[in-house]
Amino acid sequence: MVEDKELEKIKERMLKRIMEPADPSPLKNGIVNELSTANFDNAISKARLPVLVDFWAGWCAPCTVMKPVMEAMAKDYSGKAHFAKVDVDRNQALARRYGVMSIPNFVIFRNGGPVDRILGAVGRSGLETVLKKYLG
Repeated sequence: MVEDKELEKIKERMLKRIMEPADPSPLKNGIVNELSTANFDNAISKARLPVLVDFWAGWCAPCTVMKPVMEAMAKDYSGKAHFAKVDVDRNQALARRYGVMSIPNFVIFRNGGPVDRILGAVGRSGLETVLKKYLG
């Protein structure tokens, strides 16, 4: 049987596309990813979607209030945005780099850099209002 060369090229391209990950980011969809100084730059630079990063600490009561909000939004915006958190006590260099002077402090990253910031326990509507500006 004679093979069609064009058909073979199409098959090869399709197989390659199927085998490649759609998003090279190490950030997982649907969850709040934990970032640190060790993995932050790699995760943010490879993300094709906007990333909402929560700079927080375990002793911070307003941060605790925002935790379930971030978890719910991560599920609801799965595939549209990534969600992550950075413990400022364990990652002080990151907090300094992004000017985090109070927490909770939410920074939206797009194309590898910060594009917006939300300060305080603003609730879901406060986060969504800003995040929606950077979606698709």
